[in-house]
Amino acid sequence: MKFPAPPLPYDPESDHLREECGVFASYGAEDSALLIALGLHALQHRGQESCGIVTHDGSRIYAERHMGLVGEHFADGETHKRLPGNIGIGHVRYSTSGGTVIRNIQPLYADVRGGGIAVAHNGNLTNARTLRDELVASGAIFQSTSDTEVILQIAARSNRASSTRRFLSALKQIEGAFALVALVNGKLIAARDPFGIRPLVLGALDGATIVASETCALDVIGASYVRDIEPGEAIIVSADGIVSERFAPVRPARPCAFEYIYFARPDSVIAGLSVYEARKRMGAQLYKDAPADVDVVIPVPDSGVPAALGYAQAAGVPYEMGIIRGHYVGRTFIQPTQAKRDLGVRRKHSANPPVVKGKRVLLVDDSIVRGTTSRKIVDMMRDAGATEVHFRSACPPIKFPDFYGIDMPSREELMASTLEADEMARALKADSLGFLSIDGLYQAVLGETRNDTSPQLADHYFTGEYTTRLLDHERAASDKDRQLSLLVDA
Repeated sequence: MKFPAPPLPYDPESDHLREECGVFASYGAEDSALLIALGLHALQHRGQESCGIVTHDGSRIYAERHMGLVGEHFADGETHKRLPGNIGIGHVRYSTSGGTVIRNIQPLYADVRGGGIAVAHNGNLTNARTLRDELVASGAIFQSTSDTEVILQIAARSNRASSTRRFLSALKQIEGAFALVALVNGKLIAARDPFGIRPLVLGALDGATIVASETCALDVIGASYVRDIEPGEAIIVSADGIVSERFAPVRPARPCAFEYIYFARPDSVIAGLSVYEARKRMGAQLYKDAPADVDVVIPVPDSGVPAALGYAQAAGVPYEMGIIRGHYVGRTFIQPTQAKRDLGVRRKHSANPPVVKGKRVLLVDDSIVRGTTSRKIVDMMRDAGATEVHFRSACPPIKFPDFYGIDMPSREELMASTLEADEMARALKADSLGFLSIDGLYQAVLGETRNDTSPQLADHYFTGEYTTRLLDHERAASDKDRQLSLLVDA
């Protein structure tokens, strides 16, 4: 199939992939909103565009949603007064489906037959447009452009007897990647897509039930990890306890490889594997796949740090902080002209000349997307006096776009989809360029090679083998081909 551009323009200010979203929920804790605010703060790396919390006090729903960071809106110590109740869900967002507008901030809420439903979702539905068209044709009125609202609309139209049954029936109709939490008629529901592409964990705190995108959010509130929510599983939490139901058949899980490579916080544990240790192993394996005769290994901070450490240890070469990251540069500094935009890298990253000067330098980053930032960092090392600059990517070449919730350039904009490694090296002005192999990635993360007949990770960015069908994009490509055919025939 043809690969259309992503639904939103890729931010030219950043050459890294954009995080998806993060969800957090609490049931049974006094002042749940405070816990949710803390949990969302721990998940802030997953989305910095907007944040929201919805709570329930047994009789009423309370909601607060804002553009901006969690700390800007939920750190005043009054959150629990504005959002009372011992049940609640929260969300941090970076938009991958639907625009950057207030009406798309989650959690989304709707009054439906049998009681209100609020939902917060991480991921991307690959049949949302198809379902939305069907719903609109039948008279549905949408209040947002987010794919998450499709879930609410399907639940509202279900003929099942209870709100819980209607919501669970909606999960059987959506496709793609999703990890979601919902408030449904005084109950908490948490569910994960049938392949487990997006992470979701269950925790406990003094008798309360906690659900979060990552274990780091459990740690920050002092909750204990119970287990991962299984692919295709929904848990329903109520006064009667926790009930687990399957809404999809059991099948081999395929978690997103980029959770291990880049998205998850290093102190999180996904499917029983430490993200930090996995990234160090990626670096060690990268040395085996792409060694170099250098004097110093330097990470591109912050995401390249664990892999660079693993590379340096495996190579027996000194590891140094040759690039210092500025942690206080926000999007308010973005300038409209290309000349000023080019300064963005130097505002975010600065060379540490005493470490670099006169050295053969090897840079390690988590990935290469379009190559714009990588090229500027290579130039920065040369300007700081490096005699050689070698570049290593701690993941395989990214050749295909994502449709499961990662904001990524179109295939034509992905550097590795149009250039071979030696051509990429020349474009980056690097003395050499190397990548972690696909088998090396599997060895580092899972300790085993890739099963080509049934891959153990969602690795379509490298292989083009997508985990699910891509109904909306297949329709879009078909419609485009039909329109072109009509033009030719005319």
